[in-house]
Amino acid sequence: MNLTVIIPTLNEELYIGRLLDKLLTTKIPKENIMVVDGGSTDQTFQIVYEKGVRILTEEPSRAIQMNRAAKEANTEWLYFVHADTVPPDSWPIDFDYLIENEFEAGTYRSKFENGPVMLNLNAFFTRFNLLIARGGDQSLFIKKAVFFELGAYNEKMTVMEEYPLIEALIKRRHFKLFKSKTRICTRKYKGRSWLKVSRANYVAFKMYKNGEDSALIKKRYLELLG
Repeated sequence: MNLTVIIPTLNEELYIGRLLDKLLTTKIPKENIMVVDGGSTDQTFQIVYEKGVRILTEEPSRAIQMNRAAKEANTEWLYFVHADTVPPDSWPIDFDYLIENEFEAGTYRSKFENGPVMLNLNAFFTRFNLLIARGGDQSLFIKKAVFFELGAYNEKMTVMEEYPLIEALIKRRHFKLFKSKTRICTRKYKGRSWLKVSRANYVAFKMYKNGEDSALIKKRYLELLG
């Protein structure tokens, strides 16, 4: 499989094991899975080591972590997956589809694990290939050459680092949105209402579209989350 799966981690002991187990049930070789850790102090590193998957260490910045792994990957394609998500069973078949139909990149709709019932509304809108409905949690297939041509992940951004890349991909129109769904953890909703989190997400998105500094976006986002 001409693909490297890249997983950024920082204290993901509760989730990284299940993701790796899911990936390892497919035809992808262990050497094609790369975890890049940002300095975990829990059991993340040990869990990854026990699974026999390659692990790199980097400073705690998701953009820097993922870019580092992308540079070291020796495959034509990259697949970025967040540690607390689970891709659909169809992901290897979907990857083959991208190659056969000459796409440059691809992603999925969202399916949220538990959480507020109103998240069904959020999930509904992910069937549309609009920037406001996209995010890193949905995972991303992309050709390595295209990834770096478009500037990779923005290392100056501490949040929403995937948005400039996704925005560029949508404009190029070689970006496949599959009907299948990535299962997404809802831990940020714990102790918070759907309305509070949705407001924080919307304000952050508007600030991004207005070109505001990433540090200010993160500060405002955390303030709104409480």
